[in-house]
This record gives sequence, structure tokens and C-alpha cells, in this order.
Amino acid sequence: MLLPARSAAVRLILAGLVLLPLVATAREVPAPAEHVEADGPYVFLTRNGHQAQWVCNDHVVQRDLPARGASTVVLPECGYPHPVTVLPPRTAPVARLPATPRIVALSDIHGQYGLLVKLLRAHHVIDNQDRWALGTASLVVAGDVFDRGPQVTEAFWLLYGLQQQAAAAGGAVHFVLGNHETMVLYDDLRYVNPKYLKSAQLLGRSYPALYGADSVIGQWLRTRPVLLQIGDTLFLHGGIAPENLDLVRGLEATNALYQASVGLPKDEVKAAPDTARLFDGKTSPIWYRGYFDGRMDTAQVDTLLKQLDLTRIVVGHTSMPHVSSFHGGRVIAIDSSIKNGENGELLFIENGAVSRGLLDGSRVPLAEGVAGESD
Repeated sequence: MLLPARSAAVRLILAGLVLLPLVATAREVPAPAEHVEADGPYVFLTRNGHQAQWVCNDHVVQRDLPARGASTVVLPECGYPHPVTVLPPRTAPVARLPATPRIVALSDIHGQYGLLVKLLRAHHVIDNQDRWALGTASLVVAGDVFDRGPQVTEAFWLLYGLQQQAAAAGGAVHFVLGNHETMVLYDDLRYVNPKYLKSAQLLGRSYPALYGADSVIGQWLRTRPVLLQIGDTLFLHGGIAPENLDLVRGLEATNALYQASVGLPKDEVKAAPDTARLFDGKTSPIWYRGYFDGRMDTAQVDTLLKQLDLTRIVVGHTSMPHVSSFHGGRVIAIDSSIKNGENGELLFIENGAVSRGLLDGSRVPLAEGVAGESD
């Protein structure tokens, strides 16, 4: 809960955040960078297997990998430093799951791979070789790997590989789509790091096409959910508006609609009757900020949770200085401003108890909700 003395001021600050998606339309696509030191791999399906491409010191490196069995191993050239094991495309995962004793969550990585690795190592989610170390626990990433930072490619491959390793250990890694995933894939490139526009030029594709349906990460993204419920906790990027309760009640259908629309033209998904509200910049699950900007008070949030039979909603998207508790713990904001490249935190939910993990590896209570800058 916000302290009463601060509530009015915070509401005034946050009221302006609702307008940000509208103001941001004036932002221009950046010019491509002049130089790319290291980027890749981008892995595409071919008739005979896979093709991997990198940009190493402005030169394209290409490797054809004929199919040999069910998986393909891509050894590093530059960019992501670890071997990548490419598995056949999978169907969309189940997104309504039973409670699990231990969940770790974060969001809004925005290309800050180095900070992500440091944070996950500090809390033994991964080991010093960046392999899964959390056993049967679950890691949830609530969207927005794309845009802003300089190591988007590396962050995606880390999560892709950790998902395989966690499954083998009896655990799970869940990636939930954010607004920046949908923006990039429908060709809204206002926030793309200039490095990637140069990579796309050198590789002879548009940036969205590097994550097209013929690419390994593109296929993976097209099967990710937007709504994920584990036990009595709902994870999503933005939030659920009161008028959209049916989207949670029909969670499987909602996820299927998002998955079918990822990569379609922006104007098309925003105009079609069945998808328009999924992409609405004020109320959709990937954009909503109503828990923080005064549109919903604690009583309204409590009613919403009771109607959905939930204990809490965990969201990213609205940046905070810390992993923070709002509305008496009913809403937890996990966008801890990793995008700035300076600091980041994890949320831990362990047998119903919540805490946050700091960059130095320590654990402390959640911060009380004080809003920060949003994207």
C-alpha cells in the first residue's frame, strides 16, 4: 500500500504515465549504428536443416548446419558466447499450471544481458557457466527482452537454453510476451538499439524478419503466452483491466489469439474486432498501468482478484526502482529498471511468502509501492 501522505503526489506523477504510449508515437526510428562488433547467432530453418548467421566486426559469418537427428548444435562465432542447442518447434505450452513451491520472476530485461547474468548468478538461478542451477523451481520472465539495450540476441538465447535445461531438471522457465515483443514483430522499431538496425542491413533482412516465422527464436516467440497462471498467481506484462476479466477466464483462448497475431501488421491487429483490445495501448494486458496510475484503488483491485479467484497479480511494464508491493500485496511490480543497465532485482515467491533478491545476492522484503519511470 502507498503511504497516505504520498498517495496524492504519486497519483499525480503516475497520471502522466497513461499518456506515454500516445506521446511516444512522435518518436522516430533511430538511424542504424555505424559499426557492429558482435551479434548473433540468428538461426533460420532451411530445406536441409538450419542456417546460422552472425555479424562479427561488420562482417557476416554464415554456417549451414544440415539436419542430424532431432537437435542441432550451433557453436559460437561472436555475440552469444555459449553453444546453442536448437530443438524442433514445439506447440504452445500450457499456461494455467498448479502451484509450485518456488518461483523466481523478473521482467523488462531490454537487452541488458550482462546485468541479467550477474543477477541470476548472484541468486544461483544459473551457475558460473550460465547453466540452470535452480533445480525443480520455476523462473518467470514477464516480457520485454527486445529494445533499448545492446544485447537482446544474447538474452533471448540464454532464456531459450535455460528453458531446455530447466525442463531436464524438473523445473521450468516461462517467458511471457511483453508489448515490446509485439511492437518489434509488427515493425514498430522506435526503441530498437541502433546496433540491430545495422545488423539487419548487413544480413539483408528487416529487423522483424530476423525474428520471422522461419527463425528459431521467431518460432519460439510465436508460441509464448501473454497470460500465465501458476497456482493463485497471475503473471503478465501489463495488467488486467476490469473490463477484460473474460480474457483471464478464457486464458487459453486469449493466448491463442495473441500467438496467432504476433507478427501481423500493426494496423491489422489494432483494427480487427477479435484482436483490437489485445493491443489497445491503454487497457490491453500488455499495456495496462491501471494499478499504478489512479484508475484502480485497492478496493477495486481486491474485487478484481476475488472475481478471478487469485491471490496476487505480478506485472512488469511500469518501471520501479525496486520490486514493489502495491494494494496490500495484491499487485507486485517486478520491472525493477533493469533497462537502465545499472541495477536489477528478482521476485521470490516461496510457499506463498514473497521477498526480493538484490544484485549483491542478498534477500530483503518487497519495497512498498512508489512508482518510478515507465516506458
